[in-house]
Amino acid sequence: MAIPVIDMANLNGEGRVDIMCQIAKACETPGFFQLLNHGISHSLMDSVKKVCSENYKLTREKNFGQSLPAKMLNHAMMAEANGKTCGEIKNMDWEDVFQINDMEASESWPSKPSNFRETMEEFRKEIFKMAESLLEIISLNLGLEKGYLKDAFSGEDKPFFGTKVSHYPPCPRPDLIKGIRSHTDAGGLILLFQDDEVSGLQVLNNGRWIDVQPIAYSIVIDIGDQLEVISGGKYKSAWHRIIPTKDGNRLSVASFYNPSYSAMIYPALKLKASEEIEDDGCHDLCTYPKFQFGDYMSVYNEEKYGDKEPRFKAMRDVTI
Repeated sequence: MAIPVIDMANLNGEGRVDIMCQIAKACETPGFFQLLNHGISHSLMDSVKKVCSENYKLTREKNFGQSLPAKMLNHAMMAEANGKTCGEIKNMDWEDVFQINDMEASESWPSKPSNFRETMEEFRKEIFKMAESLLEIISLNLGLEKGYLKDAFSGEDKPFFGTKVSHYPPCPRPDLIKGIRSHTDAGGLILLFQDDEVSGLQVLNNGRWIDVQPIAYSIVIDIGDQLEVISGGKYKSAWHRIIPTKDGNRLSVASFYNPSYSAMIYPALKLKASEEIEDDGCHDLCTYPKFQFGDYMSVYNEEKYGDKEPRFKAMRDVTI
């Protein structure tokens, strides 16, 4: 079993309706899908892979060996060597990660290799355009105005756009630690340029973990919690995780188009038009109330790896 793969080559031609239908279906289940022929050049994607890999080798690889995950795993293996039984290491991820976003001066981004900043700025511009194009399609698929989701994410500011660069180095004991523990993403739309050689990303689909197959030059799309809310549950944010491997250093460049912290998030009214609205609001507000995204993030940062329903409940309690 594999997640949907959608060819975007004829999006602006005769294949537009079919492609939009494929996207709508993939947003419903499993909430993960891959795009091909999406408009970002292969040469640019090759450059991103090159500068991120070089940056890791030049500035981060040595430090990862001294990181807390590496130390805890070494401690567990030494304990086993002394005859003790060790279970999986909890509350820890086998991941080297840093983030670049619009709130940081680009001068603070990594300086090695010398073309890192230039390459990543160009890539982020292309990914940002792709995100807004997809959100227009998703808005239309939900029966909303073309710019609904962009406006909903803006609040009093503008949507928050960031990029997370992760490496998952070879792990001597992948049975003892996760690359990333299972979770759903807090925000809106996540666009992932994942390694096309080293696997490890899995998504939960109908109670089964399935591999997100590495495909060269694809972009993986992940539905976040806020799209679940705005769609009134029609689209569901998907549980996913990273499984480390003994061989290969897996690269992941994940960009996320999220609401601003001031944005008020709630189920889109048009999606509820056919439902009976009671005095205290529509029944789906019991699950998805109106809340400020900044409040949601405060809860999410504490409960990222827990069930998402209590997070929505916490927002309902805030608004009562």
